[in-house]
Amino acid sequence: MVLLLLLLPLLWGGSLQELPGYELRVQESVSVQACMDVRVPCSFYYYPVNSEYFSAEPFIYWFRERDNPHSDAVATNDQKKRVKSETRGRFRLLGDPRDNDCSLSIQEARLSDSGVYYLRVERGRNLKYSYREKKLNLQVTGKPDIQFLEPMESGHRTPLTCSLSLVCDGPHPLLVSWAGDALDAMNPDTLHSSELTLTPRPQDHGTNLTCRVTLHGTQVTLERTVQLNVSYAPRNLRISLSFRNNTALKILQNASSVLISEGQALQLLCVADSNPPAQLSWFWGSPALGSTPISSTGVLEIPQVVAGDGGEVTCLARHPLGSQQVSFSLSVQKGPPPCSCEAEKQQGSWPLILTLIRGSLMGAGFLLTYGLTWTYYTR
Repeated sequence: MVLLLLLLPLLWGGSLQELPGYELRVQESVSVQACMDVRVPCSFYYYPVNSEYFSAEPFIYWFRERDNPHSDAVATNDQKKRVKSETRGRFRLLGDPRDNDCSLSIQEARLSDSGVYYLRVERGRNLKYSYREKKLNLQVTGKPDIQFLEPMESGHRTPLTCSLSLVCDGPHPLLVSWAGDALDAMNPDTLHSSELTLTPRPQDHGTNLTCRVTLHGTQVTLERTVQLNVSYAPRNLRISLSFRNNTALKILQNASSVLISEGQALQLLCVADSNPPAQLSWFWGSPALGSTPISSTGVLEIPQVVAGDGGEVTCLARHPLGSQQVSFSLSVQKGPPPCSCEAEKQQGSWPLILTLIRGSLMGAGFLLTYGLTWTYYTR
C-alpha cells in the first residue's frame, strides 16, 4: 500500500516537489533576442528499480507549463507523439536521452515562445515522471520602433508611430500604449493607438517617451523609451551683476537702472533658456544690424568703469527660432561715493561732544558742592 502511494505521483505525471532519486539540471531562466537561436543545456537523473529500465528506450518530452502530458509537446524523441505546429522544426533535442541528455535547441526564437516549460521522462511501463520543481523560463526579447522627425519643434504638431517588425515572426495583433510626461495634457483615449500626434512644449525637452507593445492573448510586453529633443526659442532671458568687490549676483529686470561709482569693477552675466543654446552677445545701446558686440559670450567684465561707460547696455540672445534681448541703464557717478560716508563721520563725532559736555557739568557740580560745604563749616 505504501509503495502504491509513492508511485501515484509518477503515474499522475509528477508533483510539486521532486521525489528522492530524481534530479534535473537545467538553466531555469534563459533570455534570447527575437529571431536568434539559443541552446539550453539539460541533464536528468533517476534511479531505476529493475533491469527493465535499462532495456527500455527512454522518451523525453518538453511541454508548455499549462499543458498536461496528454497535450502536444514542443519537442520530443517519441515519433508517436504529436508536436505543436508552431514549434515543429524549431525546437529540437540535441543529445541522446540514453545518456540522460535533455538539452534543447531553439531556432529563430519568436515572441510567442516566451513562457515556462517543463520536462517529462518516460521509460518502460512504470516510469512516467514530470519534473515540476525545476522548469525552463524562456524570455524572448525585442523592442518596438518609435519613428518621428527630429528634432521636434516647440508648438508644432509632430506625428509619431510605434511598430513592431520581426523578420522571423509573422504579424501579431498588438495592444499599444504610450507613456511620458509630455503626454500629461493629452486625452488618455488617444494613447492606445500605434499612431500619436504630439505638440511638444519647451518643458518636454529631455523627458522620456515610452511605447509599450503587448502581444494580444499573451503576457509578452515589449517597450522602447526615447528621450525627446525639443527645439525652442530663448525664454527667461535675464541679467545678473556684481560690483564693489561683492561676489553676490543681483538679478536685473528689463529696463532697470544701475548707479555705479567711477573706477569700480563691474561683472555682468547674461543667461537664456533655449535649445539648442542661443548665441549670447553684449552691446552698448540697442543692437543694430551689423553692429559689433563688445562681448560675444554671456559674460561682460569691465575692470574699471569710466564716465564714458554710462548708457544703455543690452544682452542679445540669437537663435534660429527667434531672438530675444534685455537691457538696463548704467549711470556712472564721478568722484568719491555719495556723501553717506560724511554723514557717518558726523554721526560718529556726536558721542565725543556729548561726553565732553557731561564731564564739564559733573566738574561744575563738584566745585559747587565743595564751596557750599566749606562756607557752612567756617562761618
